[in-house]
Amino acid sequence: MYSRLGLFFSPVHETGQDPHLALERNLDLIEYVDHLNFDEAWFGEHHTLGWGLIGAPETMIAAASQRTNQIKLAHGVVPLSGHHPFHVASRAYHLDHLTRGRYILGVGPGVPFDGAMFGLDPATQRARLNEALPVVQELVNGESRVSEKTDWFELHEAKVQLPRFNPDGIEMAMSTSGTSRTSPRMVGEYGLSMVSFALPFSLLTPNSPSFIPLAQQWKYAEEAAAEQGRSLDRNKWRITLPVHVAETRKEAYDDVRDGYDRWLFEYFGKAAGRDVLGPDTPRSRALEARVEAGGALVGSVEDIVEGIRSMQESTGGFGTLLVYVADWTSAHKTNRSMELLAREVAPRINGAASRPQEAVDWAIANRSK
Repeated sequence: MYSRLGLFFSPVHETGQDPHLALERNLDLIEYVDHLNFDEAWFGEHHTLGWGLIGAPETMIAAASQRTNQIKLAHGVVPLSGHHPFHVASRAYHLDHLTRGRYILGVGPGVPFDGAMFGLDPATQRARLNEALPVVQELVNGESRVSEKTDWFELHEAKVQLPRFNPDGIEMAMSTSGTSRTSPRMVGEYGLSMVSFALPFSLLTPNSPSFIPLAQQWKYAEEAAAEQGRSLDRNKWRITLPVHVAETRKEAYDDVRDGYDRWLFEYFGKAAGRDVLGPDTPRSRALEARVEAGGALVGSVEDIVEGIRSMQESTGGFGTLLVYVADWTSAHKTNRSMELLAREVAPRINGAASRPQEAVDWAIANRSK
């Protein structure tokens, strides 16, 4: 029985703690949610700002593959602007084997802060994505040898030597932050899966006029797909946002309020230099403002179920909810939240709880017969 739940590890960890233990915590959490039948775990790649410690997500995926049984493991995402396309494809093939077909290749242009360290501005990152994506797609899921020459990579009759573990190919996805229609349109143009953030973390002010709503992101992707004579599968659409559930709404907010405040003001505000709060929102209500804007789910089991159903309705339907692992509270409380998501939230969303209840109702109704 599967939950249609996943994790998205940016990952971020507060400074001041042991980085080695932070990395180990990520692996421990994946092993735990694999036991809870979570469907997927995605790993980001970051090289700056101190909080995002994973710069080589393929190594984490490889490690997690040896500690898990059924959960899919994904790059979330490979910044194609900073990697030679052949190396991206070669790593994908190896991870496909190590995971026994559980690997997903997510791609994107790259984070601006990292790009600046490498001498790449956002326009160059986007241009490199446009050049690399069709090459990577052919190397990963095609059969032809590839020849291509640009000002930053070159290939001559290239083809990965290792066969794919799954002959049907490796799922490829693209992330979208909701601040541009370019990424959703590329999803449709190339027939990729889409990973959307419920609110952009680069523009954390709720109700930002530059944010493209989730339903509109999907519409852009569908329009681009139709132009290519193809259709997209909503079951392969992932939506990412922070989620924390506890026995009561008050307990859930109490669990994460302090951690959310540090994440918002210390990481995005101080380290990233972002304007993180609107002028009409007091700092004491920053968490509530984000939840009310649809950028996080915090509350009781009933609150989270209602929130997911509302998102399904407003978007027209999506496949998997990816829980952005924000490290807002203790490992113990995070684990409890994951357990409640798997045991009590997911069955109400995917219908798994209905048949046992149906059996009870039938037995009561037919007792006198």
